[in-house]
Amino acid sequence: MKKQIVKLLSMLVAVAVFISLLVGCGSRNTNSDVSAENKTTTSTEGETENETEKQTSEALKEVKLRFFFGGDKKEATDEVWQAISEKYKDKLNATFEINYVPFGDYANKLIVMASSGDNWDMNFDGDWLVYPQMVNKGAYLALNDLLPEYAPDLYATYQSSGVLEAATVNGNILCLPWTMKQNQRGYLMWRKDLLPKDGFDIKTDSIKTIEDIDKVLNDAKKAFPNLRIFNISTQGGFPYAVGLITQLKYELADLSFHGFVFDMNDPDIKVIPFEQTQAFKEAVEYAKKWYDAGIIPKDAVIDKTDINTFFDQGKAFLTYSTHEWSSVVKNYTNGIETDRSQLYPEKKFYNRTPLANVVAINKNAANPERVLMFMNLLETDREFYDMVLYGIPGKTYVLDGEAAAYPEGMDTSNGNYLDWPSQWAFWKPQFMRPTTQYPSGFWQREAEFASQPNNINSPLYGLFFDSENIKNEIAKRDQIQDEFGKLLLLGVCKDVDQSVADYIEKQKAAGVDKITAELQKQVDAFLASKK
Repeated sequence: MKKQIVKLLSMLVAVAVFISLLVGCGSRNTNSDVSAENKTTTSTEGETENETEKQTSEALKEVKLRFFFGGDKKEATDEVWQAISEKYKDKLNATFEINYVPFGDYANKLIVMASSGDNWDMNFDGDWLVYPQMVNKGAYLALNDLLPEYAPDLYATYQSSGVLEAATVNGNILCLPWTMKQNQRGYLMWRKDLLPKDGFDIKTDSIKTIEDIDKVLNDAKKAFPNLRIFNISTQGGFPYAVGLITQLKYELADLSFHGFVFDMNDPDIKVIPFEQTQAFKEAVEYAKKWYDAGIIPKDAVIDKTDINTFFDQGKAFLTYSTHEWSSVVKNYTNGIETDRSQLYPEKKFYNRTPLANVVAINKNAANPERVLMFMNLLETDREFYDMVLYGIPGKTYVLDGEAAAYPEGMDTSNGNYLDWPSQWAFWKPQFMRPTTQYPSGFWQREAEFASQPNNINSPLYGLFFDSENIKNEIAKRDQIQDEFGKLLLLGVCKDVDQSVADYIEKQKAAGVDKITAELQKQVDAFLASKK
């Protein structure tokens, strides 16, 4: 009897093992098709390339990829992405839901979606948008394992360019950064078509310092008494043009965090409230001088017009600009010509971070593997890149040589897809076509400019401040900055020394020292983690 029981048990174990083997051979991950993503079936002898592609397509379950971009949706957007879906069914087998949110509402929309647990797949972001907040909220998926597996070519590009360090927080790769190299050093740009005027002229690159600017502004005011002379508005954001110029003069790096800076020549990177620097006081001195002289418009405090509008419409003489925006081709239709001058060319200035324009994958994304496959195609497939960036030939763009141009009857004002907003994170230097705004060789020249000796990378790329412990103090600081700091940098004050001293005391009373200490703590920890 005992032998029979043992024999029966042995048979049962054998059957169980056999069943488990059958189940194991036939099973697969049905949640996201992880095991099948980006895996090409090995071709046997005699198989054609089409048969291999068919097998790859059959291995991919069709998914819908939900993307979010900032800006206004163009008319042919859905038609273009439908064409992409059909053309690349064998490689992606994905349909697309393309959502646009106006930039004024974009940051809040992403935060709300993240808080609700929404499972959108990918979105546009940047360090100037909501990326720091989303990172601090843990809203983005860590890509350390997925990126090299599902986007190996893109991963190789990132490794060779060294941009992944900026995208890595606490050891986690949290976004797909751009690989463009750029520097937004300050320039002054003016209406060349109005010169010379009664002996008044400006030569290219003749304005280098704030003292040069002061002389030119006063001469321009005499030459053009009825024209808006210096195009400053609050739309440019604190510290506005005047503060940016003096920061450049004193080689201060703006932390892009509620008005804090540090000296680029300080190896310890000491965090400083901007108002406590000589650069701030000097900016206020010049702003007051120009405001009193009518050079800064009296309505600059309340005017909500975009900072470029007056200049582009030919209603302003000079404007603060950057290397990029003073270099692009301005297709003015009213005879306007411009010229420019680089400010403080001998001073150091940080290059634009790789986080300036990124795409990120939601931590709750339904299809993160397929998003990475999409991004890898964008890195490797020229035809795919053309469809995503430019659309459908003849309908949304035409080729003029190698350049992508608007079809007849279209331009930037009525184009149905070309120049779509939020595309910047998708820019690839190996595939980008010249456009009317960015002519052939433009981005190569941008990269060369960013490689000049005084244009350097910041040691704080990838640092995003956590404001949870200082949120009340920051709220007070922002309020005082908006009520008083803004006025000072637009020149609205009676006595500079007293007004600056009062402003500093207001900020101290509101808790600026606590904010500074917390930021310094985070800077020190970040730098220590890099050693």
